[in-house]
Amino acid sequence: MGKLQSLTPILFRLFAPLVGLTLLGGLIFRAGPGVVWRQVQAVGWGLALIIVLGGFSQLIKTWSWRKAFRGDISRLSWSRTFASQLIADAAGQLGLAGKMLGEGIRVSLSSSAVPLASAISACAIDGGLHILTAAGLTVSGIAATLLVAPLSGVWRVYASALSAVLVALVILASVAVASRWRLMGNAARTIGRLPWLHKWISGKLPTIDSAERNLLTFHQEAPAAFWASLSLNVLWHALAIFEVYLILRFMGARIVVLDALVVEGLTKVINLVGAFSPGNLGTFEGGNMLVAKVFGVTSTVGLTLALCRRARALFWAGVGMMCMIVMKKAKQDRGEAGNSSGAVQVQPVTPAYAGPTSTPSADAGAGTVTRRHD
Repeated sequence: MGKLQSLTPILFRLFAPLVGLTLLGGLIFRAGPGVVWRQVQAVGWGLALIIVLGGFSQLIKTWSWRKAFRGDISRLSWSRTFASQLIADAAGQLGLAGKMLGEGIRVSLSSSAVPLASAISACAIDGGLHILTAAGLTVSGIAATLLVAPLSGVWRVYASALSAVLVALVILASVAVASRWRLMGNAARTIGRLPWLHKWISGKLPTIDSAERNLLTFHQEAPAAFWASLSLNVLWHALAIFEVYLILRFMGARIVVLDALVVEGLTKVINLVGAFSPGNLGTFEGGNMLVAKVFGVTSTVGLTLALCRRARALFWAGVGMMCMIVMKKAKQDRGEAGNSSGAVQVQPVTPAYAGPTSTPSADAGAGTVTRRHD
């Protein structure tokens, strides 16, 4: 009985990924594995180009994150931040929980070179700007869908409602920053009223307040860095639109950039819906098949589009895992080197020569006296 109870959490964690894999397998089987494989072959060497483009997107995201830091970051190297970004992105493939873990990893790996409050606020600023630009892209994609796609009345109502909610959230976030609402600090103080958390929260309040202050004043105290980070996030989304355009063109679909904007905007909605699914398995592919039908192309094209984008994500997630292994190994080596250099070396001590002594010799002890004649 106890063994079954210990296995229950593990089985629960495996349930959602298994459901996602089953759904993905069902979609591939329904579309026809042979047909899907021919579509992938049509992309051909373009998949390598998509992977390279994905690496460039990771560089852009790293640059945006570095722009969000306050103060001196000379000790935080580009290679370390790029590796941290890849590791965080690899964790983000696990869904909403993975994204939260990824942000924690970015803070942890950068806090050794910059103050903790600066690391937290930089991740919050970069993440906030990323969400803001993603919301803007989603609203633009939905608006373009309403203009160019033959949607029914019910779907038009849903699309309009979702656009209105996203616009309201963007306005609310802008007002919160402009009014300097200390939401994180007030929430932490409210939680800190609980007796068993009071001491722990009290110790974290200075860091939380400092990070929130950096977040709320970033656009005023560092306007050049703010607009640079915002522009880089916009460029990141533009590269995602270009990725969609390239993959569809490689498969022979006759689309324009506006169509790719619509597809990417609706893909953001799919990712939002499937955020609680680990890796968004199955839901991402199924959503792309539905979006493809909006433009009059086969669902197999939409499925292949999703599979190519997932292959790119898995490739860079694998690179991120390798970076994590290398960084962990380097940290262990530094720890072992520090232990060995800090060890006390005990050397044998040789007595210094003190010259002739006046101790009587054995002969003198035996009764023999040696006289010294001057």
